[in-house]
Formats: sequence, structure tokens, C-alpha cells
Amino acid sequence: MVRLDNIGRSYGAGADVLRDVSLTLEPGEFCCVSGASGAGKTILLNIIALAEQPSSGSVTLFDTDALAADRAMRAALRRRIGIVFQDLRLLDHLSVGDNIGLPLRIAGVPESEIRDHVNELVDWLGLAHRIEARPSILSASERQRVAVARAIVSRPDLLIADEPTARVDGETATTLAHVFERLNGLGTTMVVATHDVALARQFECRHLHLERGELTSPEIGARQ
Repeated sequence: MVRLDNIGRSYGAGADVLRDVSLTLEPGEFCCVSGASGAGKTILLNIIALAEQPSSGSVTLFDTDALAADRAMRAALRRRIGIVFQDLRLLDHLSVGDNIGLPLRIAGVPESEIRDHVNELVDWLGLAHRIEARPSILSASERQRVAVARAIVSRPDLLIADEPTARVDGETATTLAHVFERLNGLGTTMVVATHDVALARQFECRHLHLERGELTSPEIGARQ
């Protein structure tokens, strides 16, 4: 499903952000990557999501050499990936419902089917009363939930979430944790990056830690 071999990432003459990072995720696996802010978690996720090129190493997604793939193949690979960006990237000129349904609309899904998927998600995430609202008037917690809904509406094979609970309260964080676990239970491979070790402990998942450009497997404690 996902395989990184000896990934390195550097910028100019500065220190390497990632050094010889190797990682294999099997289909349906749930992986949490912890690390302090600035440790390189976002860059690692961007490389997995094909949003950034590594300086060295190889990336295999869905049995395809992603770095050697042509533009059409890379686009096809990206369509199998859902992403919760750290900066959310909601479109302010679209309503909540249209933001959530955008990946399906781009993929050419019939409008009736888009409506059904969107309605299911806004009910699930407590956003039904906001479906016609613009992101600019939402609370931070509501915007985060919209971003999560948009990432999962197409039921991706791989979900990548970068600090998905950074802007939400404890109750919403727990709700999102349950959403991710349910999606994982349906077979989606998950990669969640967070600096919050307490959040990582909420998941039944494989734990990795990124520090000084290197990936390790720490014992961070059992789920509470």
C-alpha cells in the first residue's frame, strides 16, 4: 500500500529535514506519527501524498512507483488519497456542503449521490445546521470538521491527517478520533501526524516518532 525507502529531504545547504526515512504501511493499517512542531511531520505527509518530492529515496503507493509515474498516473494515485491539511484549505466562496462535496464533484459523481454522501457526513459530524454556511463564519472546531468531512467523503484508500485536532476542544477531538477509527474499520489506511501524544494514545494504532529527521518506534503508553 505505502512504502518509503531511504527518504531524504533537504533544502539548500541547511540540515536535512528527513534522513533515510523508511516506512511500510499495509492496507488497512493505522499509523500515528508524533513529533514536536517543526520536526518534519508535514513534509513527511506531503511526500506520502505526492505533494512534495523527496531529495532522495523512493515512494511506492498502491504497488506503483510514484516518483517515476507520469502526470496522469500521479493524478490517479492522488484521487485515492484523502488529506486533512494542517491549514485546512477550505474554499471561502463555497458553502460547507459544497466544500465537502468538492472531491466527488471533481470526480464526476452524480449530484444525487453527492448530496446523499454530504448529508450523511454533516449529520455524523454535527454540521447539518451549517450546510449552507460559508467557512468564514464557522468556529475553528466547525472548520476542522468540514475539512475532515471533505477528506473522507470519497472513502479514500489512504487518509492522511496533519494535526487534525489542533484547533478543536476535547469533545470534538474525541469525535474525530471515533470518525477515524470507524473509517479505518472500513479498510482505509490511516496516517495521522500529531505533536499531541495524548491524542495518539486514543488510537489503536502503530506509533512512530519523528525527531531530528529520523523515524523511530517509541513506547508512548497504552490507550486510556
